[in-house]
Amino acid sequence: MAEICFATPISELVMAIQARNVTSHDLVAASLAKIELASEYHAILEVNPAALEQASAMDARIKAGEKLPLAGIPFIAKDNFLTSNTHTTASSNILKPFCAPYQAIAVKRLEAAGAIMVAKANMDAFGHGASTENSDFGVTKNPFDKERVAGGSSGGSAVAVALDLAPFALGTDTGGSSRQPASFAGVTGFKPTYGLIPRTGVVAMASSTDTIGILSHSTSDTALVLDVLAGIDPSDSTSIERDPKPYALSDKVRKLTNTRFGLVKEYLEVGVDPEVKKVILAAVDQIKTNGGEVHEISLPATKLALAAYYILVPGEISSNLARYDGVRYGHSSTGATNLEETYLFSRNEGFGDEAKRRILIGTYVLSSGYYDAYYKRAQKVRTQLIGEFNDAFKKFDVLIGPTTPTTAFRVGEKTHDPVAMYLADIMTVAANLVGNPAISIPVSIASGLPVGLQLMTAQNKERELLSIASGVECVIGEWKSR
Repeated sequence: MAEICFATPISELVMAIQARNVTSHDLVAASLAKIELASEYHAILEVNPAALEQASAMDARIKAGEKLPLAGIPFIAKDNFLTSNTHTTASSNILKPFCAPYQAIAVKRLEAAGAIMVAKANMDAFGHGASTENSDFGVTKNPFDKERVAGGSSGGSAVAVALDLAPFALGTDTGGSSRQPASFAGVTGFKPTYGLIPRTGVVAMASSTDTIGILSHSTSDTALVLDVLAGIDPSDSTSIERDPKPYALSDKVRKLTNTRFGLVKEYLEVGVDPEVKKVILAAVDQIKTNGGEVHEISLPATKLALAAYYILVPGEISSNLARYDGVRYGHSSTGATNLEETYLFSRNEGFGDEAKRRILIGTYVLSSGYYDAYYKRAQKVRTQLIGEFNDAFKKFDVLIGPTTPTTAFRVGEKTHDPVAMYLADIMTVAANLVGNPAISIPVSIASGLPVGLQLMTAQNKERELLSIASGVECVIGEWKSR
């Protein structure tokens, strides 16, 4: 059997399985073999021991004539998704022994569509980070340069796709945690409108900005997976109705003629590496050459978005992490002699430095006397951002700019400077604060490392976003191949 390439469009892999030219067992076995060979990148924390058995069962169903949209396709889940057959640790020592009592809705929907979860991916502990250096179980390495970071917090998921370990991976995106590592790893990273994919069974970080992300090889693969995941679920009160039409893209590539692109002025000013800016502007020129209507737009509140984000999100983190008390589940200190010591010792031993930092910041900004000075003002900035984005989408179909201000930085370069690390998310946090869908697609290489282009549309415009991104992807692909 020829070597299996997971960059092959998922739709083609499904057709090959349905035609019985290849089996789900073949694909899952290939995925597990690739995971073993790529262990030096530390993208994967644990494999699903039941994956091959599940694949064989899927092959039997296919042989019996059953047709499913993701029949037999292997995928990888970030380790903050509750899953059967594996642990769920969110890459934190405080959850190291934890086995979930139920399955995340997203994973259940994928498995109901025929997909097979093969492994859990490394991440920044609890999603706190932009490099996957905050994992309590080791750093994930960049697929282009092992001396550089993978991005975060979904770094393991992004690297798994870049290394061709599976056709797609699940991530989460609270402030750019799928798009930023996608940019660093040279893959496609997507976040939907807030609530479009139910989050039941996903370890919470910040409940008002958390979304489930999709890491894949292309916008067409992303659309196919979104079509399975999207839609309201009664277990998640924040989930929303999906578009009744399929999200999956047609074979006909969208022409960019008359599509209105707003190039965000602030995203080309805020500490952007000259090489990244050069690549993005070259991509913009290709969009114009192929009929796209591009005009610069200023969104002044985006300069305040990062500051607002790092007030609002730690506030929610401090609340969400209060449940880890060493009593109900997860790590419990053996050195405690009373209840108060159980709380103190368990949290001190289990949480890493970044979790502690965010708990302290969050507790401070929510405390009496500081709530109005910080949290309330940050909420006002959020409201201003929402207004600016809503006004922008009256003039433009899509907003564009770099996904990140730089390419992947070196391991250890920013670990002792939290503010410098936070700045890696400066161009992605706004989409989470306003709840809009956004996608990062790889456009070129700068100094040997990938650069991603970010596209954003109005809420519930996923079909339009994916269609436009697919058109840009095609244009950029033709340009790069010359």
